[in-house]
Amino acid sequence: MLMNKNAQIQDNGSAIMDRLATRVRAARAALGLSRRALSERSGVSPRYLAQIEAGEGNISVILLDRVATALDVRIEDLVSETDPMDADSARVAQLYQAAKNPAILRAQRICLVGLRGAGKSTLGAQAAEKLKIPFVELNDLIEAQSGMPTAEVMALYGQDGYRAAEAQALNEIVASHNKLILAVSGGIVAAPATYAQVLERFHTIWIRTSPAEHMARVRAQGDLRPMEGNPGAMDQLKALLTTRTPDYQRAFAQVDTTSRPVQSSVNDVLTVIAKHRLLTGLGPV
Repeated sequence: MLMNKNAQIQDNGSAIMDRLATRVRAARAALGLSRRALSERSGVSPRYLAQIEAGEGNISVILLDRVATALDVRIEDLVSETDPMDADSARVAQLYQAAKNPAILRAQRICLVGLRGAGKSTLGAQAAEKLKIPFVELNDLIEAQSGMPTAEVMALYGQDGYRAAEAQALNEIVASHNKLILAVSGGIVAAPATYAQVLERFHTIWIRTSPAEHMARVRAQGDLRPMEGNPGAMDQLKALLTTRTPDYQRAFAQVDTTSRPVQSSVNDVLTVIAKHRLLTGLGPV
């Protein structure tokens, strides 16, 4: 009889650990937290959290309380026989957390904004390589989806058609990536709804430089159109930059690349990302 009782106790203990593992993983996923981010929130080591999520080892009531608090649930929600964390509850919890902390909506997505020639592509690609995360140019995705260069999309469908393709591509990025660096066109600020989504769903960094460097970099890329046969091109560029600056200033952070070596500017971007913990899932509101 005693042996049967001991076996029952062991079975109950295993069941509790299995429920705990499943529910901690589900609650963490609902909040969009990495295990390291949960560790920072709770003060429980990533190794210990890994054991909990694997259903292994034991956890004290004090540490379990820390984990529950960090996940914004009750201890009993993690171990009770009835599961209070079904799919609907998890979605409601995620919406609630997003309302309390909009950074959750941004996950670990970073977007570089700014006028053409500021250095978004170069800095984004090199920073992403350093961080070992994806780098995506939104225009490349637009071209892949449409099967033609963006210039042809613009020529065939006009500005409105291009903006619609841009919005669709942005939605796909949000749906498919929780961690990346994205570079968008300088004119995305001309589409208020799309730019609002960028600000809501990404940690944004304005990559900026002087009008002279904007022009020089575009010409260095082999595009002579801005100056060719247009003596007022520089004045037009300055006017465009002045017009768009208030929108670019809505970005969370800025990196000025004027007269800066590329590697120094890459380091500036990496510093912003590290300082504000943009890749932890606990970035700024």
